[in-house]
Amino acid sequence: MERIDHVLPWGHLGCERQLTVFRFGGGERKAYIQASLHADELPGMRAAWELKKRLSELEQQGALNGVIELVPVANPMGLGQLLQGAHQGRFEVGSGKNFNRDFVELSEPVAARLQGELGDDPRANVRLIRQAMAEVLNALPPAASQLQGMQRLLLSHACDADVVLDLHCDAEAALHMYALPQHWPQWRSLSAHLNVKVGLLAEDSGGSSFDEACSLPWLRLSRAFPEAQIPLACLATTLELGGQADTGRDEAIFHAEGILAFLAEQGLIRGEWPAAQFEPCEGVPFEGTELLFAPHAGVISYLRKAGDWVEAGEPLFEVIDPLTDRASTVCAGTSGVLFAVERLRYAQAGFWLAKVAGREALRHGRLLND
Repeated sequence: MERIDHVLPWGHLGCERQLTVFRFGGGERKAYIQASLHADELPGMRAAWELKKRLSELEQQGALNGVIELVPVANPMGLGQLLQGAHQGRFEVGSGKNFNRDFVELSEPVAARLQGELGDDPRANVRLIRQAMAEVLNALPPAASQLQGMQRLLLSHACDADVVLDLHCDAEAALHMYALPQHWPQWRSLSAHLNVKVGLLAEDSGGSSFDEACSLPWLRLSRAFPEAQIPLACLATTLELGGQADTGRDEAIFHAEGILAFLAEQGLIRGEWPAAQFEPCEGVPFEGTELLFAPHAGVISYLRKAGDWVEAGEPLFEVIDPLTDRASTVCAGTSGVLFAVERLRYAQAGFWLAKVAGREALRHGRLLND
């Protein structure tokens, strides 16, 4: 195991932060795994520790067929953002920016560098594109903030990977994942290993999140150079490992072993691995996700659990105002998987309380909520 420590730019006087990457194995192929880019989403960090131990064992056994890079703490900035005991890990407090938005878009500058150089050899094209991605990132002006510097470091480690797993979680949730529609046939196996309940598929969710900053450039380049053979060479996903409280030991071990079994299927780990215990979940358009809100302030009572299949018109939660006795029941507007609910049990204007993944498109444009 190799440990790589990057000092983040723009540290405050008298202190600095660092981003740590653990590198296992060797070879041409590579997987990259990071956890808790939203720093208050800790199930991935807990699973990453189990992965770290297992990868050390597998490396000592000579069982790794490629490089696996692991970043258990992808956001040291957000880890320190505690306000009167409440963890504020989703947004950078100084700027208000979401830590998982606005990663560098690589396809346009890479395309400019590779005009006339791509041909009919897909492996050669992959090498050229990955080299150009690294050059583009290295040629950027100095980072204007610690957040920008951290994002560039994360992307520089992931942009040459064949498989990228960005481990997150939702508030209270069933396991779910986000991916390109073109990659869903390959992700079905991971969903079966982990008992993922639904895959949310979109080519561009808006916001330039980390997984799409890794995978989407390949799709855009393949369309910009239709005469060249450009595979979708980076299989990247945001994997939501349940809810924020799901940091149990058994859960973490189960998630780590499922990820390792999937990497073995991808040819990155040797040996015999258990078959998936569950059926692959359904992949549905991210445009089909319905966000449900309360019609007024009040205390929330949920009527269904995250992971349940619900039908359109079915009651999902009640909103109770004990001062006026106003009681409202909010129902699903679409049939699908109720994959996440809010942890806070007090309804406020503009805050979603439930998410249902349906099969029919309901929304267009920017799909991610901040």
